[in-house]
Amino acid sequence: MTETCQRTAQSNILLICTDQQRFDALRCYGNSDIHTPHLDRFAAQSVVFENCYVQNPVCAPSRASLMTGQYVPSHGLHANGVDLPVGRELFSRRLADAGYDCGLVGKFHLGACQHGRSEPRVEDGFRVFRWAHDPYPGSSENAYHRWLQASHPDLYQAAFSSDGEQSWDAMPTEAHYSRWIGNETIDFLQSARQPDKPFLFVANFFDPHHGFGAPKEYVDRYDPALLPGPVTADGELEEAPVVHTDASKRSYAGHARGFVEYTAEELRRVRARYYAMVTLIDDEVGRILGALDTAGLTETTMVVFTSDHGEMLGDHQQMLKGPFLYDCAVRVPLIVRWPGVTSPGRRTELVQWVDLAPTFLEAARQEVPTSYQGASLRKLLADGDPNWRDWALCQYRDSGHSYDPPVHVTMLRKGRWKLIVHHGPPATARARSGLMFDLTADPQELHNLWNDPACREQRAELTETLLDVLVATENRSADRMSDW
Repeated sequence: MTETCQRTAQSNILLICTDQQRFDALRCYGNSDIHTPHLDRFAAQSVVFENCYVQNPVCAPSRASLMTGQYVPSHGLHANGVDLPVGRELFSRRLADAGYDCGLVGKFHLGACQHGRSEPRVEDGFRVFRWAHDPYPGSSENAYHRWLQASHPDLYQAAFSSDGEQSWDAMPTEAHYSRWIGNETIDFLQSARQPDKPFLFVANFFDPHHGFGAPKEYVDRYDPALLPGPVTADGELEEAPVVHTDASKRSYAGHARGFVEYTAEELRRVRARYYAMVTLIDDEVGRILGALDTAGLTETTMVVFTSDHGEMLGDHQQMLKGPFLYDCAVRVPLIVRWPGVTSPGRRTELVQWVDLAPTFLEAARQEVPTSYQGASLRKLLADGDPNWRDWALCQYRDSGHSYDPPVHVTMLRKGRWKLIVHHGPPATARARSGLMFDLTADPQELHNLWNDPACREQRAELTETLLDVLVATENRSADRMSDW
């Protein structure tokens, strides 16, 4: 019996995830300044989701939502630097229990891993686990460093002997972290997987995360002078919550350069290097998809490309990430090719990262547990779903470098409208404030309607809907044994 015949009941799953890639950092999403031919070709074979929202604008809480299918309050990993609570079940564990051969390469970030701490391993189900949080010096468990030391010892020694992160970000292509991710993924597809089992493989790229560097051959493809400057408007910060002004001066609660510390030339150079990182990843995705074809696995494998959150990149006078829930921070690419289900070239609408875990379980013909709060995308992918929800929820809870007082933010996207609430007492000593946008009239989110008297009723309606959504997304999955 051929491998294809053996696998008709369960799809292989290849999840390719980048880090900090905003939704518009692909040509297939309308950005004519970036070069992504492989992902554009893949998008033409797939379903492209125009509006996919993550559940948090920073890494660990967002990734926990992906792996558990739960919103941030339910899975409990509320901020970077927090470990996923013991007992939270990952979709990869369920697939392994169902007979899948599971593997991962690169970042995972379901636990604290600063100052050289190795991220604590959870019950994840991965037989192959080639973990490296990032390319920089740190934990001895960094699999990329072990590979680099064995394959390119001179580059390894030179990078460790230098100061700063640029020597790692600008590593030659053949030794770069992104090339390593591609190599390890191809190795799994060609030889390391167990051929008698369906597989799940997660390829977690670190780029286009800051610090904004790439191999010279990729940086040279972009002329910063030809790229657009940041999206902003005069007086924009005056209409935004106070923390936006503070963060514009210094990012990460004072721990990193802020927007105002960059010159216009530097901002364009950062954008060029960000695009260069994406183009490098695009080439690696091309290599991976080619290996999938060569292995004869294309027709039996669901392939998903996405990212854990976005990057401000100077827009709205902000850099990096944090308490910002603009689309460039929380709206990400999501491209899905599922042979036998998806039709090439279709585009569809509003979904969330919590929907991916139940989708993977359905691809594996497994029951979705009641603790999962997302919904399978299968029907939406196949031919549309008229009953699909028209809202998305994102929640930030003073993550990363803490602010004083703490900053807590909740976003509701519903139809054409977007409400972003910066919470006040008793959640924090900060005054309540917020932003509201009509995304049809103002897709770049430049006109804050929060205090507009003409939009008072719309804001009240969105606030009431947000309260209903928060009730709807409470975790009430515990079995009820009786009436009392």
